[in-house]
Amino acid sequence: MAALRVAVLVLCLRCAAAAVPLVIWHGMGDSCCNPQSMGYIKKIVENKIPGIYVLSLKIGNNLIQDMENSFFMNVNDQVREVCSQLAKDPRLKGGYNAMGFSQGGQFLRAVAQRCPSPPMLNLISVGGQHQGVYGFPRCPGESSHICDWIRKTLDLGAYTQAVQEHLAQAEYWHDPLKEEDYRKNSIFLADINQERGINETYKKNLMALKKFVMVKFLNDTMVDPPISEWFGFYKSGQAKETIPLKETLLYTEDRLGLQEMDKAGKLVFLGVKGDHLHFSEEWFYTTILPFLQ
Repeated sequence: MAALRVAVLVLCLRCAAAAVPLVIWHGMGDSCCNPQSMGYIKKIVENKIPGIYVLSLKIGNNLIQDMENSFFMNVNDQVREVCSQLAKDPRLKGGYNAMGFSQGGQFLRAVAQRCPSPPMLNLISVGGQHQGVYGFPRCPGESSHICDWIRKTLDLGAYTQAVQEHLAQAEYWHDPLKEEDYRKNSIFLADINQERGINETYKKNLMALKKFVMVKFLNDTMVDPPISEWFGFYKSGQAKETIPLKETLLYTEDRLGLQEMDKAGKLVFLGVKGDHLHFSEEWFYTTILPFLQ
C-alpha cells in the first residue's frame, strides 16, 4: 500500500510538472480577479488541470486601479508592464500559454510580438479585436458615464495625441474612412499590425507560436465589426462591407506572417453562438481546454 501511495504521488508530481502555465488578461472594464469572470476562468482551469499555474494579470496596485487602467492607461505602457511581470516570474521561464479576453486578446498578441522571453507557446484570443473597432454599440456598464464619455471622446478625436496616449480604446480605434489618419496616428494597433512598415522581429516572434486561436462570437453586439475577432475588417473607404483576413493586405503581403502560419496549420478560427464573451462551461471544456493541455 505504501508503494502504491508513493507511485501515485510521483505520478501526480509529474502531472503537475508537465502542466504548462497559463497567463490570462481580462477585457475592458474588468479586473484580474473578478469571481464572475477571470476568477471563474482561473478556478475552472485549475480544477481541470491539476497543478497548473494560472497567472491572471493585474495592472496596478489593486483591483480598482486594474479596472481603471483597462480604460485609461496607455496600452504600450500596459504591455511593457506585463512583459516585465512575465520576465520576473520564475514559474514562466520554460514557456507559457496565453489567453486574452476581448481587448486582452490583442494586448497579449503585442506581448507575443514584442517580448519573446519567456516564450509564449499558444495564444488564445477570446473575442479579441485584432483589426480594431469602429464603434462601441455596447460596452460594460451601458449606463456608466465612462462608456458614454468614451463614445463621445472617440467621435470627437480618436487620433489626437492626448486621446491616443490616455484612452486605451482609442489605441485600437480603426476608422476605415480615415485610413491615413489611423496609420499615421494610431500608437498601438497600427504598430503591431505593421501598418507603417515591416518589423521583422514582430513577424518572427508571432510566427514562433505553436497555435494562434481566434474565437469569434457569432451574435456579438459589442464589437464593431465582429469579423475583427477573426482578423477581418471593413473594406477600406466605407463602413458597411467587410472582408475576411485572407483578402486583407496584411495577409496577402504577409506583413505579420499570418499567411505562412495559416499554411502551416497554426491559425485556428473558432465560432461560438452567443453575444460578446458569452459561452458555456461545457463549450470551454470541450473546445478551449485541449489547447491548454
